[in-house]
Amino acid sequence: MRKIVYSVAMSLDGYVAGPNGEADWIVMDPEIDFMGMMARFDTILMGRRTFEAAQAMGGGAAMPGVTSIVVSRTLQQKDHPGLTIIAEDVGGAVARLRADAGKDIWLFGGGSLFRSLLDLGLVDAIEVAVIPVLLGGGIPLLPPPAPRTTLRLVSSKMYKATGTLGLEYGNAPNAAKKSTRSFSYAGTAALRRMAGRILSSRRLRKSALMNCRSPCHCHRNRPPYSPRLARATNGRREANLLLSNGSTST
Repeated sequence: MRKIVYSVAMSLDGYVAGPNGEADWIVMDPEIDFMGMMARFDTILMGRRTFEAAQAMGGGAAMPGVTSIVVSRTLQQKDHPGLTIIAEDVGGAVARLRADAGKDIWLFGGGSLFRSLLDLGLVDAIEVAVIPVLLGGGIPLLPPPAPRTTLRLVSSKMYKATGTLGLEYGNAPNAAKKSTRSFSYAGTAALRRMAGRILSSRRLRKSALMNCRSPCHCHRNRPPYSPRLARATNGRREANLLLSNGSTST
């Protein structure tokens, strides 16, 4: 199975393009082997807006030896014979593409398609070239809302000529889900233990009232003041709330 790699340049404040899609801030470091990077892929996967932005800058045409695939519900296949258009069942189509023989697939462009495929577990690697520039706004690397995803650092490299930092991560969604689930179970257990202690104090209070022989207090529901009994009384509502939260969190 080949990999789907989201390879992109990003500003230091987390944007992959400026507010109007600008890319003039991306510097070309002489040490980066762009031809070698492109040789890893035989398929480019992008969304409609990225394709149209590439067309506006004079690109977007089919490249020799590379299959260009655009995910879009509005583009028509007959109007773009050099492309492959995916209009329906994007997850299934990309999963089949990933399972085919061949080189890796370059997920190219903006973050919307990246977010969708990441949510489906179809992104295997994320390669980010961090450019030392602050855009102050634009298209984010991962548009919200998006689930938290744990990544595993594979490699990093500093390009001193331009100050660009290259980062390569592997996607580890199973590790993220496991850690979240473990925290949830541990938190629920702690809530139940705390609620049990509060209810135990409440039972002590009830026992003290039943054993009291003084009519001036018991018949008026006013037991002698005790710090323990006061805490038990105040904790009654808190215990019920904790038990309720503990039940819903699982």
